[in-house]
This record gives sequence, C-alpha cells and structure tokens, in this order.
Amino acid sequence: MVRGFGAASTPTAVDKEDARNQALAQRAQAGDFDEELILEQLARNRVFLGDDGLAKLRDAFVVVVGCGGVGSHCAASLARSGVSNIRLIDFDQVTLSSLNRHAVATLADVGIPKVQCLERRLIAISPWVKFDLRQEKFDGDVAARLLNPWKGTDRKPDYVVDAIDNIDTKVALLKYCHDNKLPVISSMGAGCKSDPTRIIVGDIATTTDDGLSRSTRRRLKLQGVTAGIPAVYSTERTGEGKAELLPLPEEEFQKGTVGDLAAMPQFRVRILPVLGTMPAIFGLTVANHIILSITGYPHDYVPAKGRDKMYEGILNYVNGSEEKLGRLFHPGLIGLKTPITLNDVAFLSDDLYSGRSIISGIPTRIVLVRWEKPEETNVSFTGDENDKDSQRASKLRLSDLVCMTKEEALKHEREVFKEGKKVVEVYDADIVDKVARKRAEIAELEKYR
Repeated sequence: MVRGFGAASTPTAVDKEDARNQALAQRAQAGDFDEELILEQLARNRVFLGDDGLAKLRDAFVVVVGCGGVGSHCAASLARSGVSNIRLIDFDQVTLSSLNRHAVATLADVGIPKVQCLERRLIAISPWVKFDLRQEKFDGDVAARLLNPWKGTDRKPDYVVDAIDNIDTKVALLKYCHDNKLPVISSMGAGCKSDPTRIIVGDIATTTDDGLSRSTRRRLKLQGVTAGIPAVYSTERTGEGKAELLPLPEEEFQKGTVGDLAAMPQFRVRILPVLGTMPAIFGLTVANHIILSITGYPHDYVPAKGRDKMYEGILNYVNGSEEKLGRLFHPGLIGLKTPITLNDVAFLSDDLYSGRSIISGIPTRIVLVRWEKPEETNVSFTGDENDKDSQRASKLRLSDLVCMTKEEALKHEREVFKEGKKVVEVYDADIVDKVARKRAEIAELEKYR
C-alpha cells in the first residue's frame, strides 16, 4: 500500500506524482535502476571528487538531527550529491512559517512530519537514496537508539549533523557523539544573521557572537568538551537596526505558565527572526564539509584557539593562590588539591569573563582568583589535619572565582586575604554588583557541570 503524505490525504487519495515517485524509489533502492543514469546525474561530483571519492560518498551513512531550515538544506544537498543512506530525525511538522527557509517543503506539505516531507521530495530527485525516518525528539535518553548502526547492519554513522536549535538536546547530541567518537558537525545560530560573508567553519571552541553557540559552548565545557567538534557559525555581530530575538508578548504570559506554551517541555517559546537565505547557507556549508570529509578531499577550517598554555598558567595560579590562602588558616600546609580543571578554566576565562578582567576590562595577563576570603577555612581534610596521609583539598567552587589581571589579583590577595578587608572596602559598588551578578550566573550554570 502506498502511503499518503498530505495532512488532508486519505488512503485512497494519493497524489499520482507521489505514487509514481514512490514506485520508482522502491525499484531503485532494490537495485533496479540503471547505474549509468546515476553516474550521469552525479557526473559533476564525479569529476570533482574522482571515482574513489564518489564511491566513498555513495557508500556513506549520514544522520541529520533536526530537519528544519538548516537540516533540510543539508539533507537535500547530501542526497543530490550521492550519499545513499540518510537517517532523518525530527519530531516536528511542517508549518506555514517553515516555508520561508525549508529546502523542499510546499504548501501541500504543511501539517505533515518534516522527515516525511524530506523523503517525499528527495526521492523524486534521487530515487536510489535510502531514508530511515525517525519522527521523534532527540535527547540523551534515546541517543544510543537514534544514532545506532544503519538498519540491518553494524555500520555506524560516517557523520552526524547537529541542526538542533534547542540547547539541552543540542548539547546532549554533541556530548554523546564526542564520547562515542562519532564524527559530528554542529550548526550554530542562523537566526538574526544577515551577512553570508561572515559564515565560517571552525572548531566549536572558536564560535562567537550568537546566543546558541555561546550557551552550547559553555555547557559542553562544563561537561569536559572544550574542542574537537567542527561547527558552522557566523561572526556577525548585532548592531543598531539589526534583527534581535523577539520577546514573548505580554498577553502570552497572562495565559499561564510560559513553559506550557512551548511545543514540547523545555522547548523555546520566543520568536526567532530568521532571514530565509541564512539557514540555507548554514545547511549547505554543513553538507559541503561532510562531503569533503567523507571523500578525503583536502580542506581546512579555522583552527581552535591556541590557548592551552594560557589555561595551564591560569590553573597553576589558582592552585598556588588556594595553597597560599590555605596556609593562612593552616601554617605549613602543602600538597593542596584543587577541584578545578583546564576545562573549568577555559569555561570561566573565555565564556563567562570573555577573556577580560572584571575589574578593568584588560584582556592581558589574566588569572582567576577567589573573590572573598572564607570565614573559616578553604581546606577540607579526609582525616586528621596533622596526619600526613590525610587528603588536603580546596573547597573552591567555580562561582568563587573571578577573572582579573595578575597585577590586580596580587593586590586583591594582599588586601582581601592577608589584610582581611571586605570586598566592599576595596572596590566600588558598581564592581561589587557586577561581580555578584556574574557569580550568580556561574552558580546557575554549575548544575550542568
């Protein structure tokens, strides 16, 4: 029985063109399709990539998570380019507002699942491509099942596409792929962007200038992922006259719990302005990177920041500062362990403090230092304090630390730690308030650590 695609379709009212396309696709996927026709359709790719490159592409298995503006253009390009096994994952349906940016959706597709819409249109272009449709929301609990090998085989994905615009599920996908060594590329925010010349491919550590990339990067760093994931992002900055995230209208708040307005729990409810061309460019850039990677075609993207040495220096400063502070409470203390990692340092220095002193805004010679002196001690012991085998550990939390220049930190340690001054005696009210807000933000984010 041929499946009906349209929202208003009935089993007996199948579009004739859909029926013809499905019949051809069934034959093609069963091997009943002239190989010469396929090679002719892919001739330009074949000349560019070579026979070996095209063969790798045609054998590839790619998973696209998120089939909206970015994901649909990516999937369409992959199918047109020769990728023969594509899994599509998305819980949502095509809406009228989807049509300004979706790669293939038409009015006839409004109301049907996005994964079905893509299959419906793409088998009319590349009937030999096999699709595996998963109409459900991705999250960490179902990651192993949704990213499992191609049906009936042990073939793992050659690449996974993150085209998700929800931070929780985006982070869950990237963390799972990172931990399980699945090649993945992430698309950051195309919303509110308008300059195609600012779109680049770079390591996720280098992403800048949009809320989605900033939040994703922060969450990943808290979970130990600081680099190693390619991402498509824009360096375009906001400015006067440019589109911004639209606030939820006041009348919507009056209807009840704002979270209830989302399509699903914990999903966004605000309206994101999107210029229809930009998700397309993001999606095509993602597809381009995958094609080059799978075929082995030479390519480079912006290298990650060479900041590891800087992070190590900051971590050493934190460790030294905590030990010196500990000796004020426990003279002769040595061997203090501090529960801070390089990932934590990268998260705090780059993502929370933007690589600048919170005191002066200076971006050079920055360190992290405890803001307030503890009332009693900054050290915990696993046994007796005088037992040489007792572990000595700092009670330091991420939200205790602030970013300063080294010169500012030395002055801070002298006045606040050694002389016992309160921070309100050392800094003006604006600085104290700014630090308080920043520390509250860090404390809120620590739950994702």
